[in-house]
Amino acid sequence: MTATQQDQDVIDLLLTQHNEIRALFAEVKSTTGEPRKSAFHQLVRLLAVHESAEELVVHPASRHDISKATIDGFLREEGDMKRELNNLYAIGTDGPGFDEMFAAFEQAVIAHNTHEEQREFPMLRRKADPAKLRRMAGAVRAAEAVSPTRPHAGVGESGTTMMLAGPPMALFDRMRDAVRDWHRANEA
Repeated sequence: MTATQQDQDVIDLLLTQHNEIRALFAEVKSTTGEPRKSAFHQLVRLLAVHESAEELVVHPASRHDISKATIDGFLREEGDMKRELNNLYAIGTDGPGFDEMFAAFEQAVIAHNTHEEQREFPMLRRKADPAKLRRMAGAVRAAEAVSPTRPHAGVGESGTTMMLAGPPMALFDRMRDAVRDWHRANEA
Protein backbone atom coordinates (compact mmCIF):
# COMPACT_ATOMS: atom_id res chain seq x y z
CA MET A 1 0.00 0.00 0.00
CA THR A 2 1.39 3.40 -0.91
CA ALA A 3 1.61 6.36 1.47
CA THR A 4 -1.14 8.02 -0.56
CA GLN A 5 -3.43 5.01 -0.04
CA GLN A 6 -2.70 5.08 3.71
CA ASP A 7 -3.74 8.75 3.84
CA GLN A 8 -6.81 8.30 1.64
CA ASP A 9 -10.11 8.17 3.46
CA VAL A 10 -13.09 6.06 2.47
CA ILE A 11 -14.98 8.95 0.90
CA ASP A 12 -12.07 9.91 -1.35
CA LEU A 13 -11.63 6.24 -2.30
CA LEU A 14 -15.30 5.84 -3.20
CA LEU A 15 -15.38 9.14 -5.14
CA THR A 16 -12.35 7.96 -7.12
CA GLN A 17 -14.15 4.72 -7.90
CA HIS A 18 -17.31 6.59 -8.91
CA ASN A 19 -15.20 8.56 -11.39
CA GLU A 20 -13.64 5.33 -12.70
CA ILE A 21 -17.15 3.91 -13.14
CA ARG A 22 -18.21 6.98 -15.16
CA ALA A 23 -15.08 6.68 -17.32
CA LEU A 24 -15.73 2.98 -17.98
CA PHE A 25 -19.33 3.72 -19.00
CA ALA A 26 -17.97 6.24 -21.51
CA GLU A 27 -15.38 3.74 -22.77
CA VAL A 28 -17.98 1.01 -23.29
CA LYS A 29 -20.19 3.43 -25.22
CA SER A 30 -17.35 4.73 -27.41
CA THR A 31 -15.72 1.43 -28.42
CA THR A 32 -16.61 -1.73 -30.31
CA GLY A 33 -15.40 -5.32 -30.50
CA GLU A 34 -12.79 -6.59 -28.06
CA PRO A 35 -12.00 -3.15 -26.56
CA ARG A 36 -15.69 -2.78 -25.71
CA LYS A 37 -15.89 -6.26 -24.17
CA SER A 38 -12.76 -5.55 -22.15
CA ALA A 39 -14.09 -2.20 -20.88
CA PHE A 40 -17.43 -3.82 -20.03
CA HIS A 41 -15.72 -6.62 -18.06
CA GLN A 42 -13.67 -4.00 -16.18
CA LEU A 43 -16.90 -2.13 -15.40
CA VAL A 44 -18.63 -5.32 -14.23
CA ARG A 45 -15.71 -6.16 -11.95
CA LEU A 46 -15.44 -2.65 -10.50
CA LEU A 47 -19.18 -2.39 -9.85
CA ALA A 48 -19.32 -5.84 -8.25
CA VAL A 49 -16.46 -5.28 -5.80
CA HIS A 50 -17.43 -1.64 -5.15
CA GLU A 51 -21.05 -2.42 -4.27
CA SER A 52 -20.07 -5.42 -2.13
CA ALA A 53 -17.62 -3.29 -0.15
CA GLU A 54 -20.21 -0.54 0.35
CA GLU A 55 -22.68 -3.13 1.63
CA LEU A 56 -20.12 -4.57 4.06
CA VAL A 57 -18.40 -1.41 5.30
CA VAL A 58 -19.96 1.90 4.33
CA HIS A 59 -23.71 1.42 4.67
CA PRO A 60 -23.46 -0.24 8.10
CA ALA A 61 -21.34 2.70 9.32
CA SER A 62 -23.92 5.14 7.95
CA ARG A 63 -26.94 3.35 9.37
CA HIS A 64 -26.55 5.15 12.73
CA ASP A 65 -26.69 8.64 11.21
CA ILE A 66 -28.88 8.24 8.13
CA SER A 67 -32.41 6.96 8.25
CA LYS A 68 -32.95 3.23 7.91
CA ALA A 69 -35.23 3.99 4.95
CA THR A 70 -32.41 5.80 3.11
CA ILE A 71 -29.91 2.96 3.64
CA ASP A 72 -32.55 0.39 2.72
CA GLY A 73 -33.19 2.42 -0.44
CA PHE A 74 -29.49 2.31 -1.32
CA LEU A 75 -29.50 -1.46 -0.80
CA ARG A 76 -32.60 -1.89 -2.97
CA GLU A 77 -31.01 0.20 -5.74
CA GLU A 78 -27.84 -1.90 -5.49
CA GLY A 79 -29.86 -5.12 -5.69
CA ASP A 80 -31.69 -3.82 -8.77
CA MET A 81 -28.38 -2.83 -10.35
CA LYS A 82 -26.93 -6.30 -9.71
CA ARG A 83 -29.90 -7.94 -11.41
CA GLU A 84 -29.64 -5.58 -14.38
CA LEU A 85 -25.89 -6.07 -14.61
CA ASN A 86 -26.46 -9.84 -14.62
CA ASN A 87 -28.88 -9.38 -17.53
CA LEU A 88 -26.38 -7.23 -19.44
CA TYR A 89 -23.60 -9.73 -18.76
CA ALA A 90 -25.78 -12.57 -20.10
CA ILE A 91 -26.67 -10.62 -23.27
CA GLY A 92 -23.08 -9.59 -23.97
CA THR A 93 -21.89 -6.35 -25.52
CA ASP A 94 -22.82 -7.54 -29.03
CA GLY A 95 -26.22 -8.92 -28.03
CA PRO A 96 -29.58 -7.58 -29.18
CA GLY A 97 -30.86 -4.74 -27.02
CA PHE A 98 -27.57 -4.29 -25.16
CA ASP A 99 -27.15 -0.62 -26.06
CA GLU A 100 -30.63 0.39 -24.88
CA MET A 101 -30.38 -1.64 -21.66
CA PHE A 102 -26.86 -0.33 -21.05
CA ALA A 103 -28.00 3.30 -21.43
CA ALA A 104 -30.79 2.80 -18.87
CA PHE A 105 -28.39 0.95 -16.57
CA GLU A 106 -25.87 3.79 -16.80
CA GLN A 107 -28.52 6.33 -15.80
CA ALA A 108 -29.53 4.21 -12.79
CA VAL A 109 -25.93 3.74 -11.62
CA ILE A 110 -25.05 7.42 -12.02
CA ALA A 111 -28.22 8.45 -10.15
CA HIS A 112 -27.40 5.99 -7.35
CA ASN A 113 -23.81 7.23 -7.07
CA THR A 114 -25.04 10.84 -7.02
CA HIS A 115 -27.45 10.01 -4.17
CA GLU A 116 -24.59 8.52 -2.17
CA GLU A 117 -22.35 11.49 -2.94
CA GLN A 118 -25.03 13.98 -1.87
CA ARG A 119 -26.57 12.17 1.12
CA GLU A 120 -24.30 9.54 2.59
CA PHE A 121 -20.78 10.83 2.00
CA PRO A 122 -21.26 14.34 3.46
CA MET A 123 -22.83 12.84 6.58
CA LEU A 124 -19.93 10.42 7.01
CA ARG A 125 -17.46 13.27 6.57
CA ARG A 126 -19.26 15.31 9.29
CA LYS A 127 -19.86 12.50 11.79
CA ALA A 128 -16.78 10.28 11.60
CA ASP A 129 -13.34 11.33 12.71
CA PRO A 130 -10.63 11.36 9.98
CA ALA A 131 -8.80 8.36 11.45
CA LYS A 132 -11.97 6.25 11.27
CA LEU A 133 -12.53 7.31 7.66
CA ARG A 134 -8.97 6.20 6.81
CA ARG A 135 -9.52 2.86 8.57
CA MET A 136 -12.76 2.44 6.65
CA ALA A 137 -10.83 2.91 3.38
CA GLY A 138 -8.59 0.02 4.44
CA ALA A 139 -11.65 -2.06 5.27
CA VAL A 140 -13.18 -1.27 1.85
CA ARG A 141 -9.96 -2.36 0.11
CA ALA A 142 -9.92 -5.58 2.16
CA ALA A 143 -13.58 -6.26 1.36
CA GLU A 144 -12.95 -5.65 -2.33
CA ALA A 145 -10.05 -8.13 -2.28
CA VAL A 146 -12.42 -10.95 -1.26
CA SER A 147 -15.56 -9.77 -3.06
CA PRO A 148 -17.09 -11.44 -6.10
CA THR A 149 -16.02 -9.95 -9.42
CA ARG A 150 -19.49 -10.29 -10.92
CA PRO A 151 -22.85 -9.45 -9.45
CA HIS A 152 -24.76 -12.28 -7.84
CA ALA A 153 -28.23 -10.79 -7.61
CA GLY A 154 -29.87 -13.81 -6.05
CA VAL A 155 -27.58 -13.81 -3.03
CA GLY A 156 -28.95 -10.74 -1.28
CA GLU A 157 -27.53 -7.44 -0.16
CA SER A 158 -27.04 -7.87 3.57
CA GLY A 159 -23.59 -7.58 5.06
CA THR A 160 -24.00 -10.94 6.78
CA THR A 161 -24.87 -12.66 3.51
CA MET A 162 -21.91 -11.05 1.77
CA MET A 163 -19.56 -12.13 4.60
CA LEU A 164 -20.70 -15.74 4.29
CA ALA A 165 -21.23 -16.11 0.54
CA GLY A 166 -18.88 -13.46 -0.85
CA PRO A 167 -15.47 -15.16 -0.45
CA PRO A 168 -16.47 -18.49 -2.09
CA MET A 169 -18.18 -16.62 -4.94
CA ALA A 170 -15.14 -14.36 -5.26
CA LEU A 171 -12.83 -17.35 -5.58
CA PHE A 172 -15.04 -18.87 -8.26
CA ASP A 173 -15.35 -15.53 -10.10
CA ARG A 174 -11.60 -14.88 -10.01
CA MET A 175 -10.88 -18.39 -11.29
CA ARG A 176 -13.38 -17.91 -14.13
CA ASP A 177 -11.86 -14.48 -14.91
CA ALA A 178 -8.38 -16.01 -15.10
CA VAL A 179 -9.54 -18.76 -17.47
CA ARG A 180 -11.38 -16.22 -19.65
CA ASP A 181 -8.31 -13.98 -19.77
CA TRP A 182 -6.08 -16.95 -20.59
CA HIS A 183 -8.35 -17.94 -23.48
CA ARG A 184 -8.35 -14.40 -24.84
CA ALA A 185 -4.57 -14.15 -24.61
CA ASN A 186 -4.09 -17.50 -26.37
CA GLU A 187 -6.64 -16.99 -29.15
CA ALA A 188 -4.45 -14.45 -30.91
